[in-house]
Parts: sequence; C-alpha cells; structure tokens
Amino acid sequence: MHLSHLFGTDFPLLQAPMAGVQGSALAVAVSNAGGLGALPCAMLGPELLQQELAAIRAQTDRPFNVNFFCHTPPEPDAAGEAAWRTTLAPAYTEFGIDPSTIQTGPGRRPFDAESADLLAAFAPPVVSFHFGLPSPSLLARVRGWGARVLSSATTVEEARWLEAQGVDAIIAQGLEAGGHRGHFLSDDLTRQMGTFALLPQIVAAVNIPVIAAGGIADAAGVAAAMALGAAGVQVGTAYLLCPEATTSAIHRAALQGDSAHHTALTNLFTGRPARGIFNRLMRELGPLSDAPPAFPLATAAIAPLRARAEAAGRSDFSPLWSGQNRSGCAAVGAAELTRRLAAAFR
Repeated sequence: MHLSHLFGTDFPLLQAPMAGVQGSALAVAVSNAGGLGALPCAMLGPELLQQELAAIRAQTDRPFNVNFFCHTPPEPDAAGEAAWRTTLAPAYTEFGIDPSTIQTGPGRRPFDAESADLLAAFAPPVVSFHFGLPSPSLLARVRGWGARVLSSATTVEEARWLEAQGVDAIIAQGLEAGGHRGHFLSDDLTRQMGTFALLPQIVAAVNIPVIAAGGIADAAGVAAAMALGAAGVQVGTAYLLCPEATTSAIHRAALQGDSAHHTALTNLFTGRPARGIFNRLMRELGPLSDAPPAFPLATAAIAPLRARAEAAGRSDFSPLWSGQNRSGCAAVGAAELTRRLAAAFR
C-alpha cells in the first residue's frame, strides 16, 4: 500500500515528534498542510495529554500521529542519584543551588494502560513508538480502534524484529537524527549507521514500507531518500524554528548560530543517548558518561541548573536537541515548510 494511502495524507511526509519543543499547534499545522503531524506524548501527564488531543481534534480533520516511548522504567537508585549530584556539585555551587532541595522524578513515562484508556476516546489514526513496542496486550488495544502502528529501527535487526511484530511501517532512524536514539535491541552505538547507509539495507531486509529519518532537511534530501527506496520521510530539526514550535529563545538562537554545526550524542540530560548541539555540560563531562543514572532519571538533577542558566541567557545546561543537518531550519510557518519539503513529491 502506498504510504499516503496508508495514512490518508496528501503526501508521505511525516513531522517528527519532538518532546519538549512542540505541542499540538505544530502537529495541526503540518496535518492541515497535507503531511502527517505528530504529537510527542512521553512528557505529557494524563490531563495535558487529553487537552492536547482535544485541541488537535478541534482544529483538524486530517490524520495525525501520537508518539510514545516504550522504555522500562528503572528502579530508583539512591546511590546512583547521589553520585550524579556529586558530579554536578561544582555547577550547583556556581549557581547557588542546594541539591537537597531538588526533587527526583522520571521526567518521561512509557506507554501504559492509562495512556491507552485515554487515547481510545480520541482514536488517533496513527500511533508511533520509540524504543521498541509496548506489550502485545497494549498493542492490541491500539490496533482495536484501527490505528496504524509505526516504530523506529536503528539497525537492520531491529527492523526485522518490528516487522515480525506486525507494525505497518518502519522509521529508519539514521545516526544524524536529532533527539533520542530509538535503539532497543542493543545499546552498542557502534552498531548505528547514517541514514543513507541504513535506509537501503532496511528496505532490502523487510517487506513493509520504510520511512527515512535523520539529516533530511529540504526537498533535495527528501528526493534522495526516496531514490534509495524510502516510502516516505520523517523530518524534525527543520521545523524547530517554525512559530508553531515551542522551541525556547535560547534553543532558537543556538540553531541559528555557528555552534549548531557541532552536535553530539549525549546521555547527560536524560541518561540515554540523544543528539543535540554541543554545549558546556558536554564539554566538561564528556558527551557520553557513566555518571548519569539510567534513563530517564538523569533529568531531575539537571533541571535546576538548566533553569538558572537559561534565566541568565545561557544554554550551558540545556538539551539543545538537533540533528546534524540544521540547514533546512527556517523561521516560516509549518505549513509553508511542509509545502517546501513536499515539492519533492510533485
């Protein structure tokens, strides 16, 4: 089945769900422009999730995607948390923060029965997952309202596994992509490939549509991915400067500055590798470190440092998520950007 028919969109262009830098407004704009807008749900509590879904339903009758994480929440580790705060102690002192006042918390939640209950009332037409898939029983509930199911693969092995679980399409996430890596069968980063190396290998290995993601920033990139066998493309970083995105002023400035040329995979902000613009925290601790507790528990200890630094106009402790190719970032409406990207399909 052609990907546009699978989703009911005008063209096979997906907006990447980007937790922390967007809400329903971006998803609505992209969907109304003919693409598949996406709502990232991993950082939304039940009340806010319901509000955002209601906002989408009120503003578009076009298909949209809701995205959830599928990680297994780690057991709280008091010793690991204490060690992480000790690592950050010099920064706490610099900003006058008492670490004993910092609350612990996960920061991100996986897809669960409560989420499925809430979603059922809205019956989103596409549901995508990161870090694998939820349990078979939860997946059956999603399929029960007729949703198409997507998930990210970062290796050929992950793609084959996802196909065996019956997903409708696979997102081939290349190493260039911004935000969290979607790997789930292995955390060995040496197994990760760039988009245009990964894409044709996954296309050859599976018999379902493959969506290219990572480093695609303009219509030429879209066309290149399609030439390598992609059934569609997913674009994230290019949308970060759109007015519908909630990208902070500090993050927007970084995306438009020279520092955006240097991105790195880092686990410092959440405990799991994610690509962002290189900044002070990565420079001082090394972008990949054994110091942070398991995903997503690293977030809480960083939060007050981020808040104090941003209040001073600094991005030292901010997760400036970005792919390696920010060249397509434009401060234009998301509908206009969607049309520019979709020119490759005409």
